[in-house]
Amino acid sequence: MALDGAFLHKLREEIAEKALESRIDKIYQPLREEVVLLFRSKGFNGRLLLSCRGTAARIQFTDTAPENPVVPPMFCMLLRKHLMGAKLVAVEQPGLERVLFLRFDAVNEMGDRVAPALVLEILGSKANLLLLDGEGRIIDAVRRSDLENAGDRLIQPGARYELPPSQHKVNLLEEPAADVLERLREKEGMELSAALRETLDGASPIVCREAAFRAVRRKGAAVEELTGDDWERLRLYLENLAEEIRTGGRPTLVVKPDGTPWDFTYIPLSQYGREAVTRELPDYSVLLDTFYAEREKAERIRRQSQDLLRLLSNLTQRTARKIAAQKKDLEKSADREKYRIYGELLKANLHRVPKGASHVELENYYDPDMAPVRIPLNAALSPAQNAQRYFKEYKKTYTAEQVLGEQIAAGEKELVYLDSVFDALSRAESTAELQDIREELAAGGYLKRGGAKGKSLPARSKPMRFLSSDGFSILVGRNNRQNDELTLRVAAKNDIWLHVKNIPGSHVIVLTEGAVPPDRTLEEAAVLAAYYSKARQSASVPVDYAPVRKVKKPAGAKPGMVIYEGNRTAYVQPDGELAKKLAE
Repeated sequence: MALDGAFLHKLREEIAEKALESRIDKIYQPLREEVVLLFRSKGFNGRLLLSCRGTAARIQFTDTAPENPVVPPMFCMLLRKHLMGAKLVAVEQPGLERVLFLRFDAVNEMGDRVAPALVLEILGSKANLLLLDGEGRIIDAVRRSDLENAGDRLIQPGARYELPPSQHKVNLLEEPAADVLERLREKEGMELSAALRETLDGASPIVCREAAFRAVRRKGAAVEELTGDDWERLRLYLENLAEEIRTGGRPTLVVKPDGTPWDFTYIPLSQYGREAVTRELPDYSVLLDTFYAEREKAERIRRQSQDLLRLLSNLTQRTARKIAAQKKDLEKSADREKYRIYGELLKANLHRVPKGASHVELENYYDPDMAPVRIPLNAALSPAQNAQRYFKEYKKTYTAEQVLGEQIAAGEKELVYLDSVFDALSRAESTAELQDIREELAAGGYLKRGGAKGKSLPARSKPMRFLSSDGFSILVGRNNRQNDELTLRVAAKNDIWLHVKNIPGSHVIVLTEGAVPPDRTLEEAAVLAAYYSKARQSASVPVDYAPVRKVKKPAGAKPGMVIYEGNRTAYVQPDGELAKKLAE
């Protein structure tokens, strides 16, 4: 992983420089594997995130305010009991191990001074966060070990804390580069970057690949292929690397050509060539915030919305199956005219139909050629009863066609609505937005209202606000309930309403305040409508726009569903950068 022991060394220095002697003012636990400590002092206020999530374990200052559960987890309550008001007095790291100690000076419930510590272990899938007492015993941990399979380390309340087993690698801060080369020479048959990973303490794959690339000037070289010049270049690079670790390094973000964060490190890079670009950031916390921000938010929302995704998927599949079955029944009803003709022919020829016959052939006087038609009969019924049977079947299929047509139309509207909810869910960015969608589905009878009476819920989300280049306010709904609110209650009759054509998406309102918005404002609003829709990834998106007075909501229509007239259509390219630029 990119957050290696050397990178953690840089974070340790950053945390010590900013937060040492600060006190903990608040403690949050937004997720089971994440804790946020709010530090305050005369010259510093900052949120320190400690994460032991296997795919994103790290420690950093963050500007992102956490969304917290209504009821704090037990581990959070325990941290508050032992650490609220505690002063950070030391930040320690054993060598270049991926383990960091935050040591505190605190006062316990009896008024005695104590020295608790938080230990963050950044060990991949075994990452952990532990609270220790002043004697080095475990008070609790995010992940406790199994008592029966604890191995060499017991992680349980009351057990004495022990460091993870050492891998006996070379620490560049304590041993010369020449010692690293001696160990590397013993690893013939291995690729150089892999041999470096097995040899260097606290070195991530990206750092080892860079060292190998700088030494050999190509990728994939094996240890035995190195020449004398290669070994010398490698020695010099390792010495420079040690200096980078000691003196501060450079917080470097690796970005794919499409702008997606790819990797990060503390050194300048040359291994990617044109495959990626690198960007230096102000400090290591900003680097990690930039790298993880979007990915973490998306992952958090994905976890919290799993039940909604399952519900919408099941509802969509069920509705689609129901429509398919109704369409098959409707196809059968299309043949109903045959039953009326059979009944009429039997009624006009009762005297020609023998009793107990299984069929009869009669001239079809509805056919210009009077061609005979074979009519199946129920032998247990009289000719008159057979005629009545066909009339009843005709009436039944006639009624079924009308009912099925209405049911199919309603089902198709249902699919459009569910698609719009799914679109809003796919763009949700907060717990409040998810709660809005839950409330909408509960109000529609799709979901039972959960939670105990009196239990507080997240505040309702608010529409997004933008300011056009010409100074006009633009409002964008996040979900169907907000769409209704904006279009039917907030917007004035002369404001401009926009929506992608025949595609689920947000209602967009340009607040005109009686003025005529310039074309540039309308174009920017259309781009926002396209970006906040299911067509976000498309190249050219049709967006309808009309005065709000031309937009109506049919009686009984689902949330967010409207009809409109007198509209014009613009074709625009969705643009996330424009959305960021115009956001208030």
